[in-house]
Amino acid sequence: MDNLRIVPFHIEYKSAFEKLNREWIEEYFVMEQEDLKTLQDPESYVIKKGGEIFFAILEENVVGTAALIPTAENVFELAKMSVRKNLQGNGIGKKLLKRCIEFSKERKVREIFLITNDSLKPALNLYLSSGFVLNELNDDERYDRGNTKMSLILGE
Repeated sequence: MDNLRIVPFHIEYKSAFEKLNREWIEEYFVMEQEDLKTLQDPESYVIKKGGEIFFAILEENVVGTAALIPTAENVFELAKMSVRKNLQGNGIGKKLLKRCIEFSKERKVREIFLITNDSLKPALNLYLSSGFVLNELNDDERYDRGNTKMSLILGE
């Protein structure tokens, strides 16, 4: 995967953001209203809020995505992280996550959190190996499928 590039949001990748995330969400769960808003209008729900969406590009094809969404001052939610199914296990998710962490540090973000489901074992292992720790899940979280909350503290 030496020719893998991680690039920021560009309008030409918008449809791939929706397609890749629809694939995993619909395979394992049910598409929720919160998903649809973000996937169909990432400019309003991510970019214009000061967040970013990164894309993994391999041979000019989008093969992965990850979004950072500001939720509070100096806090980002890591969301909509996806890698094309036939390429999972090749370090693409790790490279996307690394770029998300770098971006957050550049922006002086204090914490990155995520909501996931404990049935997604490879994702859990990636987050744990990258320094994320388990947190208590609040009742007011946005996704019905979420049963696990994790966070990474970057600074004070």
